[in-house]
Amino acid sequence: MITRREDGYEVDTDPDRLDVGLVHHWLSTDAFWALGRSRETVERSISGSLNFGLYDDSGAQVAYARVVTDRATFAWLCDVYVAPTHRGKGLGTWLAEAVRDRLAPYRLKRTLLSTLDAHEVYAKVGFVPVPDPQRLMIMKSAT
Repeated sequence: MITRREDGYEVDTDPDRLDVGLVHHWLSTDAFWALGRSRETVERSISGSLNFGLYDDSGAQVAYARVVTDRATFAWLCDVYVAPTHRGKGLGTWLAEAVRDRLAPYRLKRTLLSTLDAHEVYAKVGFVPVPDPQRLMIMKSAT
């Protein structure tokens, strides 16, 4: 599924179009939540997710996001990354909108994400703070 903006940017959900090496580089070297993530882990995460690549008018990948979902009740938006040279153009918000719109037909009960510093980006597309955070729990990794 491809969505285009008038300025030539486009979002595509075709995983074969992703530049996996570039996504790995972004996540493992610049994304604070994924620093040091191995190429193998990135490849496995891509294969088990609904992926969103964002491309400029030349076809070069400039952003990435993925969703872990059962396509019936739940989704987790994660690994949202916009290349530094393309930030400030509303691409993060537009990418989140594309994710929201792509998930809409599934009529999911909830879609979650975790963010340290981009609350305003996600609020623009409908995300709100968890109303009852005391109901959420996490199982931390042993490593």
